[in-house]
Amino acid sequence: MILNRRRMLMASGAAALGASAFSRTLLGAQDGDRKKVLFFTKSAGFQHSVITRAGDELAHAETILIEIGKEHGFDVTASKDGRLFQPDRLDEWDAFVFYTTGDLTQPGTDTMPPMSPEGRDALLEAIRSGRKGFVGIHCATDTFHSPPGEGPTPYIEMIGGEFISHGPQQVARLRVVDEGFPGAGAFGSEFEINDEWYAFRNMSDQIHAIMVQLTEGMRSGRANDYERPDYPNTWVKRFGDGRVFYTSMGHREDVWTNPKYQGLLIGGLNVVTGRAEADFSPNVSEVTPGYQKLPG
Repeated sequence: MILNRRRMLMASGAAALGASAFSRTLLGAQDGDRKKVLFFTKSAGFQHSVITRAGDELAHAETILIEIGKEHGFDVTASKDGRLFQPDRLDEWDAFVFYTTGDLTQPGTDTMPPMSPEGRDALLEAIRSGRKGFVGIHCATDTFHSPPGEGPTPYIEMIGGEFISHGPQQVARLRVVDEGFPGAGAFGSEFEINDEWYAFRNMSDQIHAIMVQLTEGMRSGRANDYERPDYPNTWVKRFGDGRVFYTSMGHREDVWTNPKYQGLLIGGLNVVTGRAEADFSPNVSEVTPGYQKLPG
């Protein structure tokens, strides 16, 4: 299900921003304010079904983000080709959306061309400088992992958390702690949804939580994934001068067809590209005081 123009406007929170936001969001195609977005779906580790292609056909998530982006001033290109991150090509894009796994400088599972280390470093610097925005979805935190016994990689520092495990797919409760973030208010103050839920380590103290994973009653796997205090599920943070948005949701196909989820992604894109404002002040210690505590 793809949202129509009016419903997406309401879901992404642009209506609450006033007439100027309306014109920037919906009339961008007419006034030259369209943004170019690279949706990078390379799998150097596990390849998720929502970004698995059948031959030359675009995957489920790729098709949806391209279509909803088109309606709201974003020209989205979906690719698994890491060569697009060469330093001399980064300025082709205003923002990057990652649905990725593993070390993207390696061919890995999908055998598509990897990034070069120079391309990886150039991407991080482009985000840190504020020239480019970044959106991470679901397994983007299962990417560029930290070496055992060492601190977080620069990529993990940028995105704000590192995947460690997940339990079985299940209906879980989330609390919305920033209903003013574009797209978040459509979910209400608390909601339930069926998905695969990530547990994290190396969570940044600079996170501004938007949604919180309520762990009470969740079914853990062998890693006791959710036997821990509540922790952020969806957030924004600064990386230097750059804007970063991440949501753990998005494993299942039906999550991608959920109008509220689509609105949240458009809201995130609006924020990281500067079309909409959001609160970036760190609140993670306040709203989830035990977020750093791991199971065991």
